[in-house]
Amino acid sequence: MSFLGNIFHKKEKGKESVVLIDLSAESVAGAYVYLEEGKAPAILYARRLPIEIRTDEPHEDALLRALKILGEELIREGAPTLLRATGSGRSDTVLVSIDTPWEETRVRTEKFEREKPFVLTKSMVTTAMEKSNAVVPGKVLADESIIGTILNGYETKNPYGKKVHRASIIVLTSLIDAQIAHGITTILKELFHTKHILSIAGSSLRYQAMRKSFQHEHDALILDVTGSSISIALVRKDLFIALAEVSNAADDRPWIQKVMNEFATLAEKYPLPRIIFLLAREVEIESFRKMLSEEKFEKLWLSDTPPKIVPVLASHLASSVRQVTMTPLDLQLLLMALFIQTRPAE
Repeated sequence: MSFLGNIFHKKEKGKESVVLIDLSAESVAGAYVYLEEGKAPAILYARRLPIEIRTDEPHEDALLRALKILGEELIREGAPTLLRATGSGRSDTVLVSIDTPWEETRVRTEKFEREKPFVLTKSMVTTAMEKSNAVVPGKVLADESIIGTILNGYETKNPYGKKVHRASIIVLTSLIDAQIAHGITTILKELFHTKHILSIAGSSLRYQAMRKSFQHEHDALILDVTGSSISIALVRKDLFIALAEVSNAADDRPWIQKVMNEFATLAEKYPLPRIIFLLAREVEIESFRKMLSEEKFEKLWLSDTPPKIVPVLASHLASSVRQVTMTPLDLQLLLMALFIQTRPAE
């Protein structure tokens, strides 16, 4: 089951403070978020720093150096802010979102089927997931999240304890580069003096947070060009149907052509939704939207009316996440706060 399930180890008190860490290829960001039951999560302090790569320096070394500087600033400036707001400057939980090129997201389906009706239990699902976990050289399993359940052909939110003939459990898995994962954990343990450090792939976190943010959209494509790779998630009738990931590195094909090729592949199997959520860095999102809107969608969507492209901005989440600090809104940190707040205990 998800390693993040125990994040609410103080849930009975209804309050908790969490350190959020976002690591991408270009920058690192951190925040203190305060969770209080019945209220929107509150970001009390936030900071983002660029990754500055020195001559002949491995990218990984530059990332870890930036992370250490960020952590020191969180403790020096953020902890006093947390203390003033909550009465305690300590946070026992750290959630780390890691982006490409150091993460990989996979999706699989665990199936259960018998001739006679059986009761689906949590322990059955846990055992099946543990058995199907494959060891990937150079990677560590950071998180496994159940993102969809289908019983006797019908999607359900509460699958356990029900009698069925067949069941399908859709699982989203986060794999992290082992060397980077070790370096991150070592630095954060030294800084925050906690062993409760939880990691997840950035694309997995953003997908799950987006589904919470736009629950009214039951059919959508989520196009994520935030990092150095592109991910496309297809959601139909609230169910995660497919995930495609392609490199965003410079080559003979621009990113837009890669995206359209993936759309075409999906269209061979599924009718495509009429809405595309676009996730990108705010300085680039409008140019990405413009390029995407200029493409020919008629053949793929079998319609003269193009799909609606919705650039997801930090301001869209302002009503779901309170930001107490005067720092400009940061979409990734807002999505992380929303993810934490809506994550069910397991």
